[in-house]
Amino acid sequence: MVRMERELEIALVGRLRAGDVLAFDAVYDDYNPRLLSFLLRMTKNRAAAEDLLEETWLRLVSGGEELAADTRLGPWLFTVARNLFLSYCRSRAREQAYTRDLMSLWPGELSRSPYDSAFLNEFQDRLEAALAEVPPMYREVLLLVGFEGLRAADAAAVCGITPEALRQRLSRARAVLSQRLKDKELSHEMVSKQVSL
Repeated sequence: MVRMERELEIALVGRLRAGDVLAFDAVYDDYNPRLLSFLLRMTKNRAAAEDLLEETWLRLVSGGEELAADTRLGPWLFTVARNLFLSYCRSRAREQAYTRDLMSLWPGELSRSPYDSAFLNEFQDRLEAALAEVPPMYREVLLLVGFEGLRAADAAAVCGITPEALRQRLSRARAVLSQRLKDKELSHEMVSKQVSL
């Protein structure tokens, strides 16, 4: 439900409240890939992300009848996923190690030359590595606004902060990510020079 019409969303919420399985299926089909992508990037661990994703859907199934009639499904689902992630972090007391099974940031269906593909793959690897080094409170706003396309007000609601605080956090997050990317570029250039010697 990337750009779901509000009327359709309200109707779906009404059907969810009534226990309609087909309504759940429609919501699941539209949000599951987005939630998985968000949780993968937050947890940096596929198994943990899949567990949190399953728990997010269980919360919708068990609490669907209690949804407010005007619930915005995207912010509600991302809030549940975020809260589950925070609980996961508290129970582990540290983040999991970065893994290679993170989903790519951009779709790969564009036709490119082998050079362009290699360059993009290298950049994506650096971007994913830089994103993984961004503290979770900044990473989540980058993912919610930049990758999931949530409006600032919705992302602020997901994070439990004011829209102004979100804008400040997003500005800091972009600066941190930019610095991490610069560090990765310098590191890459130094390794390239040493290899060519």
